[in-house]
Amino acid sequence: MITSCQIYRKLEAMELLQSSPPRWWPGAGTFEVVVGAVLTQNTTWKNVEKSLLNLEGHLTLENFLSLDEERLKNHIRPSGFYNQKAPRLISLAKQIAHDFHTFEHFQTDVSREWLLSQKGVGPETADSILCYGCFRNEMVVDSYTKRVLRQYGVVLSDYHEYKAFLENGITAHCREDINLIFSRFHGMIVEYSKKMKLKA
Repeated sequence: MITSCQIYRKLEAMELLQSSPPRWWPGAGTFEVVVGAVLTQNTTWKNVEKSLLNLEGHLTLENFLSLDEERLKNHIRPSGFYNQKAPRLISLAKQIAHDFHTFEHFQTDVSREWLLSQKGVGPETADSILCYGCFRNEMVVDSYTKRVLRQYGVVLSDYHEYKAFLENGITAHCREDINLIFSRFHGMIVEYSKKMKLKA
């Protein structure tokens, strides 16, 4: 069977991320990633970008906490499901402030288990926050990932199996910065899927 490192190298050769930031996700390493990871659930990134633009000036943990729910709903309306996402984002931000005090402490101390215990945070959202917001060695799996891997004959049963396949192949065969590879690997999968018009 092909390894995930081989798939990574094939995608890398296509130069899919030429116009992207180094870690692909805009605002990597900031609280903005937490907001974007929740907003991108059940919508396109184009809609998330509109919401993030509306939230300009509020994308630090401290400033975000100053928003009330109604104002936040108005700002994130383009992302859809704003009645659901707004209270979840406020709750998540408050819990981060309560348990970690600062976003910097959250980055170094948060666990995947902590994130998965928060309402509205599933495996994909948790791994996005950890990979792009905290620079942890966690690979993100989304519906694009499964479609791309299927093209290489890789069909697995659940999120955990796909994640393990991707991570194990990279850590066993690649010697570069693992977080950077995971960040760019997921980015390349998304950009390849858009280019090939694969549906999420």
